[in-house]
Amino acid sequence: MSAALVVTGILVLLLLRVPVAFAILGPTLLYMVVTDQSTGLSLRTAAQEVNSFPLLAVPLFILLGVVANHTGIADRIFAFAQVLFGRVRASLGYVNIGVSVGFSWISGTALADVAGMGKMLVPAMTSRGYPRRFALGLTASSSLISPVMPPSIPAIVYASVAAVSTAALFAAAVVPALLIAGGLALYVFVWSRKQPQLAGRRSAPGEFRSAALRVVGPLGAPVLLLGGILSGLFTPTEAAAVGVAYVLVLGFCYRRLTLRSLWSIAVETATTAASITLILAASGLLGWVLARERVPQDIASFLLGFTDSPVVFLLLVNVALILIGTILEPIAALVITVPVLLPIAVQFGVDPVHFGVIAIVNLMIGLLTPPIGGVLFVLGSATRTPMHEVFRGTAPFLIPLLAVLGLLTVAPELVLFLPGQLGL
Repeated sequence: MSAALVVTGILVLLLLRVPVAFAILGPTLLYMVVTDQSTGLSLRTAAQEVNSFPLLAVPLFILLGVVANHTGIADRIFAFAQVLFGRVRASLGYVNIGVSVGFSWISGTALADVAGMGKMLVPAMTSRGYPRRFALGLTASSSLISPVMPPSIPAIVYASVAAVSTAALFAAAVVPALLIAGGLALYVFVWSRKQPQLAGRRSAPGEFRSAALRVVGPLGAPVLLLGGILSGLFTPTEAAAVGVAYVLVLGFCYRRLTLRSLWSIAVETATTAASITLILAASGLLGWVLARERVPQDIASFLLGFTDSPVVFLLLVNVALILIGTILEPIAALVITVPVLLPIAVQFGVDPVHFGVIAIVNLMIGLLTPPIGGVLFVLGSATRTPMHEVFRGTAPFLIPLLAVLGLLTVAPELVLFLPGQLGL
């Protein structure tokens, strides 16, 4: 049984909407049986993939995002951003982006961001006269800031798989995340020139001071998290644990959490973390199969014979990862593709941290595209909108996102500048 048949089987199962972990496990376990590999080897290979201390940060950051959603932190950031951008035309467009930037320092995933923001931002924008498709598209697109901006769960997974510094990857992702926010803001600015009805409003006296005081507590979380990680005081796993404790205290102080609500938070966290862990284990087994079949070496030989330009290689990777991201969940795609593509990237002289940021941005864009489109499904469910309607609103925003991806591809210094300055 060849690797091509394994990959084909996985794709067929994914198209049949089989859950990602089982779509990967089925063909890979069949390969192990056909090639007379032991059951013990299969279990050991899958277990080794998740037996990692850095990966312990993943469920903790998921818990952090869930608790943040339950404590109303997004509402406080929204109120502050409204006051901050209130006078500007199409102010709620910039507020939408600003809330995503603020919440991204805590949530770490696009799905947590769009689940928390969709119910609040889309109705707020449509009630103020914004076209529904525009509100849906901007909310979906701005949610991609969360998995790029640290603390990023995909970054933790990549750092574990690629054996690079999580702190360096976190630092490298800050500028790209801000560029995504800037690209979306530029799109809003250009679009709003033809929308005179979306004039801004002045804030009432004392409104800014009140909103600023309400956001002081939530803004302490990213200072604690990133300050601790980048200063070397905490590992990412320890920082996640400290961040959870901090946000839990905030929740009880704001009287938004009760002992009873902690049970639903624990269930939601455990469900999400378990699904990611199972995908990681299944992808680890698939990685072993691909390595045994020498797939990375075959791809490397092809690409090295095709081009000797790092930029051309990265452009080819961009196309491949965007296509993969349309059918695979990002965490699974990272675990499957990184062991194959990273050694080739190193042969082309591409820095592993630079490659990691590019891979993450690529796969996050896949969250906005059918047929899988996780962000589209979540936002559609949160706002009771069909997935195809959400995608029609999101499609124009792919232009600034792809432009930022292209810029990051040809200008690695944008990614590597901050880690270099911090000595990471």
